[in-house]
Amino acid sequence: MSLISPACRDALQNWLASKKALNGAADNTLTAYNGDVSEFLSFMTLHFGTPQGLGALQSISTADMRAWMAETRNNGTGARSLARKLSAVKSFYRWLAEREGFEPTAVLMARTPKFQKKLPRPLAADAAKAVLDTVELQSGSDWVAARDVAVVTLLYGCGLRISEALGLLGKDAPIATVLRVTGKGGKERVVPVIDTARTAVDRYLALCPHPHDADGPLFRGVRGGALNPRIIQGVMAKTRAQLGLPATATPHALRHSFATHLLEAGGDLRSIQELLGHASLSTTQAYTAVDSAHLMDVYNRSHPKA
Repeated sequence: MSLISPACRDALQNWLASKKALNGAADNTLTAYNGDVSEFLSFMTLHFGTPQGLGALQSISTADMRAWMAETRNNGTGARSLARKLSAVKSFYRWLAEREGFEPTAVLMARTPKFQKKLPRPLAADAAKAVLDTVELQSGSDWVAARDVAVVTLLYGCGLRISEALGLLGKDAPIATVLRVTGKGGKERVVPVIDTARTAVDRYLALCPHPHDADGPLFRGVRGGALNPRIIQGVMAKTRAQLGLPATATPHALRHSFATHLLEAGGDLRSIQELLGHASLSTTQAYTAVDSAHLMDVYNRSHPKA
């Protein structure tokens, strides 16, 4: 017996389709949403002893929500992951309530568990430079080494997400002084490209043995297909091991490093928000705590009264 009723399954798929069409949600995000809400609906089936139709979902109580959250925590889910699951369930319920005409108060009033927000962990400036210098040593193939250097330089030099760098097409090259990037939710932004990054991409293209296809991926795997992000993650893992850097030195940490180093050099938060493509300034403000730590360190070392 399926743990989710056909009506609920159809509603879930329609909600996911609306998230993709209206919000431009990425495939990975939709997969996470589907898993989170499916788990919730399956729990309610076991909780009540029968698959819950749309009518039954409308009468879920505060006690039912607490039971689901308690069971989820008992299964080893951390507060951060539970908060994500609850957010997905609430989003689904807002959509369902508007469509079916009921009041989803019990679900929407469920209290999000508190958790410690993880601050970005950027690399120090000298460590970031060492990464750029060391990445090319991880491959015995000149063109693969040049490719890896080009990708990593775009992450640190332009603050790109790895998905944005690997989403570039052949027609984006040769890279101009500014680059139009499609980020989360299909939002476009324009980022300046430093000469070092442009040179790195040019060198990769000159060595790449695969044909340059305007509509194909700019960065290619060994067999000529689109480069898998796990390859770059593996390259970074080897690089940080060689340099003795912590496990937090990931491809995404290079993006954090880009923002933090700009902030430390006097860049204003609004400009950095635009460069990173953050929808909310509060997301960018996570870097202020990192910068404050840097400023306090300078103060304690430099001020005569410190």
